[in-house]
Parts: sequence; structure tokens; C-alpha cells
Amino acid sequence: MSLDIVGIGEVLIDFVGTEPRAYVDVPAFQKCFGGAPMNTIVGVARLGLKSGAITAVGEDPFGDFLIHELEKNGVDISHVKVKKGMRTTIAFVANEPETGERTFIFYRKPWITGTADSSLSIEDIDLDYISNTGILHVSGFSLSQNPSRKTILSAVKHARSSDVCISFDPTLRIDVWNSERTIRRVYGEILRMSNIATFSQEEASFILGTCDPEKAARKAFKYGVEIVGIKMGAEGAFLQRRTGEKVMLPAFKVKAIDTTGAGDGWNAGLLVGLIKGWDMHTCLSVANAVGALVVTKHGAITALPYRHELKEFLKTHGIDVNL
Repeated sequence: MSLDIVGIGEVLIDFVGTEPRAYVDVPAFQKCFGGAPMNTIVGVARLGLKSGAITAVGEDPFGDFLIHELEKNGVDISHVKVKKGMRTTIAFVANEPETGERTFIFYRKPWITGTADSSLSIEDIDLDYISNTGILHVSGFSLSQNPSRKTILSAVKHARSSDVCISFDPTLRIDVWNSERTIRRVYGEILRMSNIATFSQEEASFILGTCDPEKAARKAFKYGVEIVGIKMGAEGAFLQRRTGEKVMLPAFKVKAIDTTGAGDGWNAGLLVGLIKGWDMHTCLSVANAVGALVVTKHGAITALPYRHELKEFLKTHGIDVNL
């Protein structure tokens, strides 16, 4: 099977606070599909491309739910593993009322042992499946613990040897790492193998030492990255090729309900554009549009647009894209 994009890494349950309150005051949490690379490939599938998942879930109802959601959204699930005797990773997400910032509490290594996504092994992966995709999309979150770290780095090396394009999103969650020193070492390793890298400004500041988009891009290019994206939330986003072509566009104005998964949706829009061979301006316009739509509902994938919805949204802003 030949796929446009394969996502590799974590899939989990996000329990998202139903109101913007501190954890002790949130009256209820809503169960949502989560996991950065899987959010992205769901977005890709909804926009009409062929996508697949390499991940692991636990032998529990949450794992069943995640597999069902992937399949329902048209993602190939033939390489999703069910880990016997393990639980699916879960996360609680709240928006602090004073700052508006999202915070996460993860039930996963290093806090508990034996969750499925961090236990992905090389035996779980069919390397031929990776060789036959256009882009392999990788999340930094999934590199935080072994054996999944070693497994995914091996898969990326194989993909590079097969001329598969590597897309990397840091998904920086310091809470799931053992040390900041390890984060920097591992991120450096994966960046040296990546063709595309996308960062939030906070991630750029931590990894590249600056939140200035152009300076961050220049530092990323030194690793060998060819295309760099910097996501700036309500301020918009920046995209640049190593060859020099660059564009910065403002964000679309929408009513934000929940920002969870906005960056993953942005990635989906970008990757679809790159697969289709659009120019940088169009790629960034579409990425910004998808990211904007994601925040209009609770959950990372709830508001991810289908092709006709995205086209209609863009038309209302005077943008005509051949989706």
C-alpha cells in the first residue's frame, strides 16, 4: 500500500476540562481523541489524502475508542498495535483561567509504567510500510522514553535511507522526559534527520534559543532541515525554505474554545500543501486556516475540517485553493 503520509508516535486520550478553570475547580472533563502525530494524520485524511498510523494502544476500552476514531476518519490502521496487558496513555488538559495557558497532566512514563504508546518496539513495525509513504511525520513526545525512542529513531533512519521525507514536530512536554539534557540531545539527533520541522515559539525558544521566527529558522537550517515552520498562535505563522523563500501570514480571526491540537491541525494543512506541490504562501494560508478551525470546538480533532469545509472557510476570506 502506498500512502501520502504516515504518522508515527503517540496516540492517547485527552480529558479536556469543560470550563477554563484550574484542575481543582474543573467540574468535568470531556473524553477526546489525542496524540500529536495522530491528530495530524486525521487532519490529512479529512483533507482527502491517504494516511496511515504506526502506534500502540492498550488492551482496554480507551484503546478500542482510539482505533475506532482513526478508522472512522479514513486512516489506515493496519499497523496500530494493541499491547497486551498494558493500558492506553491518558492526559488531563486544563486552561488556567488567569493566564489562558493550557497545562497537561500525563499518566505515562516516567510517572507510571507500562503504558502502550511508550512501549512501541521495533518488532511492531513493518519497515516496508514506511518505505512506501511520501512523508513520515514524527512527534518529539514519542521520543521521550524507551523503547519507543529507539524504535522511532530506527524507523526514521530507515525512512531516510528509502528517500522518504521526514516531518518533525517537537510536541515539547517536559513533564514526560527524565531530563532537559536528554531532550536537547534527542531533539538534536532527530533534527539532523528531518526535512521539515515545525515549532511553536515556545519550542523554538527552548530548542533553538530564540523565539524570533527568522533567527529560529536559520538555526534549524544548520541541522540540515529544508523547510521550517514557526507557529505563533494568534499572531499567525512563519514558513521558510532553506533556499531562502519565506512568508509570514497573520492568523485567521475565530472564537477560540479550546486550543488543544491547533498546532497539529496546522501541520496537517502544511503537509497536504507540500504533498500537492503548492507554493509557500498557499501552504501557509491553508495551514493557518486549519489551525484556526481546530480551536473552535473542544478536542484536538473535533473541528478538524473536511475538504469542503476548509474550501468554504477559505472562500469567505477571499482565498481560492484547488483542494
